[in-house]
Amino acid sequence: MDLRGKGPASLVVLLGAILVTVIAAQPGTESPAATDSPSTPSASSPALARVASPAATSHGPSLNPTAMPSAGLAGSSAGPTATQALTVTATPALPTTAPTARPTHAPVTPPPATTSPTVPPTAPPTPPPTAGPIPALSACQIFPATNVWNRRVDGLPVASNSATMLEAIGLGASLHPDFSDAGGYGIPFNVVGTSTPRSMVSFDYDDESDHVGYPIPASPKIEGGSDRHVLMIDTNDCSLYELFAAVKVGGQWQAGSGAVWDLGSNALRPDGWTSADAAGLPIFPGLVRWSDVAAGEILHAIRFTAPQTCDGYIYPARHEAGSGACSSRPPMGLRVRLKASVDISGFGPQAQVVLRALQRYGMLLADNGSPWYITGSPDSHWDDDQLHDLGQIHGSDFEVVDTAGFVNG
Repeated sequence: MDLRGKGPASLVVLLGAILVTVIAAQPGTESPAATDSPSTPSASSPALARVASPAATSHGPSLNPTAMPSAGLAGSSAGPTATQALTVTATPALPTTAPTARPTHAPVTPPPATTSPTVPPTAPPTPPPTAGPIPALSACQIFPATNVWNRRVDGLPVASNSATMLEAIGLGASLHPDFSDAGGYGIPFNVVGTSTPRSMVSFDYDDESDHVGYPIPASPKIEGGSDRHVLMIDTNDCSLYELFAAVKVGGQWQAGSGAVWDLGSNALRPDGWTSADAAGLPIFPGLVRWSDVAAGEILHAIRFTAPQTCDGYIYPARHEAGSGACSSRPPMGLRVRLKASVDISGFGPQAQVVLRALQRYGMLLADNGSPWYITGSPDSHWDDDQLHDLGQIHGSDFEVVDTAGFVNG
C-alpha cells in the first residue's frame, strides 16, 4: 500500500481501521479483509490477522508474519524516495480462562463398621470355699506372748485399794468354776476355717460391733442361758469371732454385739467400745480349757465376774457396764491374783493347774455376774469333783494387783 502523500487525517482513519481489524481478528473470528489470504490460521492456533485500510484489495502487499516484531508498528519517514509499509503483527492473546476448579470435597469418612455391642466378659461365679482340713486350735497362738492376757503378774505389787475392792466383790464368797462336764455347762467354742460359710449378723449395739461375715457353723455350739455367746476361732487365718446374745430368726442371725480379733495382734477395741463381753475384752483367751489343763499348765489370765462394777474401766478393758464410784466398786479390767501363800497341794491335779494359773497369771474382771465365778469351756474330761473343790478358796485368799503401766507389748 502506497502511503505517500497521505496526510495526518488519513493516518488516523487508517489506525482506526487497524484497531477494528485487530479486534475482529481474535481467535474464532475471521476478518472480512482476510478471506482471500493465502493461509488462514485455525482457531486453535495463534491467529495472524492481515490488516489493511478500507481501500485495500486482495492484490495489495502481503503481510509476512515472521518479519515483524510482535504488535510492532513501523512508522514512515517523509521523503520522496521512502517507501513506507505499515505492518502490524498481532499476536492475539488466547482468552485467559481460569481453569475450572474441581469441586473441593471434604474427605469422606467412611461410616464406622457396624459392630456388636461390647459385652463385658461374664465373670465365672465365685466358687464356694473349698472344703479342706481345718487345722487344730493349736495351730494358732492366742495373742502374742507380750499381750497382758499372757503375761505373769506374780511379780507385780499389790494395789493400794486391794482390800476395798475385795470387800466389794465378796471376801467370804467362794471361788466357783463356771464350767463342768455336766450338760455342757460353760462357754463352748467352735473351731472353724476358711471353708466355713460366712453369715451377716444384725446387732442391737450396732455402732460398736464389727460388721463382717461371721463363720457360724450350720449347728454352732452356743452358751446356754441368756448370754448365748458364740465363739468361733478360724484356725486357717487365726482370727477370733465372738457374738453376744446370738439367735437365728427366720434364717437371719441377730446378736446383741459382735467383735473380731486378730490373734496375732495386740490391738485393743476402740476406746469406749463393747465387744461380746461387757468390758470390751475378748472372751476366749480367758477361758479355762481342757487342752491347757491336760498339758499341765494354763499360761494366761482367767476371766471372772463380780456382782457390781463401777462406771469406769482400766487397761486393758475398753468399756464399762456398771454404776457408782470406782473408789468403792471394782472397775472392768481389774486384775486379781491368788496369794502365793495359799497352799494348793491338797487339791486334785485338775484343780491345781487352775489354782497355779491364778497365782501366776491371775484373773481379769470382764463382766457383771456372781462373785468369783471363773469361766471355762465344757468338756467331757472335766472331773467335776475336783472342780467342786475349788470352792474351798474364798475372796479373802486373793489380792488386787497394781497394773499401772502394765500394757501390751
